Amino acid sequence: MDVTVETTGTLERRMRVELPLEPIEQQVNSRLKSVGRTAKIKGFRPGKVPANVVKKRYGKQVRQEVLSEVLQKSYSEAVTREKLTPAGGPRIETEEDNGKTFAFTATFEVMPVVVLKDLEKIKIEKPEVSIDDNDLDDMMLNLRKQKATWEVVDRKSAEGDRVSIDFVGKLNGEVFKGGEAKDYPVVLGAGQMLPDFEKGLTGVKAGEEKTFKVKFPKDYHADELAGQKAEFTITAHRVEVEVLPELNDEFAKSFNVTEGGMEQFTKDVRENMDREAEQKVKNELREQVMNALLETNPVDVPHALKHEEMHAMQRDAMQRMGVKDADQAPPLANFTEAAERRVALGLLLRQLITEKEITVDADKMRTRVEEMCAGYENADEMANMYMSNPQVMQQIEPMVIEQQAIDWIIANGKTKSKKVSFKEFMNAPAS
Repeated sequence: MDVTVETTGTLERRMRVELPLEPIEQQVNSRLKSVGRTAKIKGFRPGKVPANVVKKRYGKQVRQEVLSEVLQKSYSEAVTREKLTPAGGPRIETEEDNGKTFAFTATFEVMPVVVLKDLEKIKIEKPEVSIDDNDLDDMMLNLRKQKATWEVVDRKSAEGDRVSIDFVGKLNGEVFKGGEAKDYPVVLGAGQMLPDFEKGLTGVKAGEEKTFKVKFPKDYHADELAGQKAEFTITAHRVEVEVLPELNDEFAKSFNVTEGGMEQFTKDVRENMDREAEQKVKNELREQVMNALLETNPVDVPHALKHEEMHAMQRDAMQRMGVKDADQAPPLANFTEAAERRVALGLLLRQLITEKEITVDADKMRTRVEEMCAGYENADEMANMYMSNPQVMQQIEPMVIEQQAIDWIIANGKTKSKKVSFKEFMNAPAS
């Protein structure tokens, strides 16, 4: 077998394989003899069909089968001999039969050679989140608002009140699409409506009718309204004030805390705040590490792997959206950048895990499972059930070992801490 390899791109290789034809013909003849022993052809007894008849009937099919098998085997052997690592399936082109040799050309991409560098120079800023009594009070206020009731008052509306209205909006004297509603509740100061609209509702009483103008922002989602000034006529039906529940054992029970009352509920809330902050810290550190890893170690991504990942991301998106019709799927091109990033990071992390001989830590597996089950009432029981399920653990293992690789970079890079309040950290947009 003669093999030549040509580099036709950064990762693309063109490999030509040439084989003597005689052994192939011998295989074809041998296969035809086997076929002849069992072939059922009208006018001949089984096993007594002449060789030329068998060849005429089955020769082309048998030859194609043998050539296909030879091609696959020789391609695999050639790739191994040349120490190539294909990133995807090859594009095969066979040459015309010259009577002496069988030759084909395989064009494919190879996996990039990943050489990690400057890992110790990666800079990480680790948030140290502090939760104080004010943060806990704010959280309790939010929880009370979730259970709030509304009480009708006989006065003018003010910020924080809920005003129920009918409204009609007109642009150039015509009612526009979405510009009408009946008995529509608006909480003043909640930002659910445009500032001009809320301003127009401030100071109204039940039964009052009022007309005012509202300026739509230039970047408003409805093009026909963007930058326009519309006229609204409203009729107020009710003005209501928010009534917050007392912080007592009944309040705790409304959140399914049946034992320990407010003391236990407060403890649970604090622990949940800790978990949320810890998870966001972990996510932010992961994003910092990933960005820095890509920046310091750019890698060529095989098109085959990128397209495979794009299709996988498209399928995931369809599943999340509940879309089954492929015609309704989000365009494949939408996933180009994200897929390239994901593949590049996968290559880099795989190399790091190999180089540093990182193996999955059983304790970290248990911790990950406990984190996943933390929100359940029977958390320990759920964790034990997951731990005893090999399929579930097989799905979790790659996530854990990836986190161990990220932890390695954080531990060996240049990490500094930054103190931040709970409110500031949790309200900050995701990076």
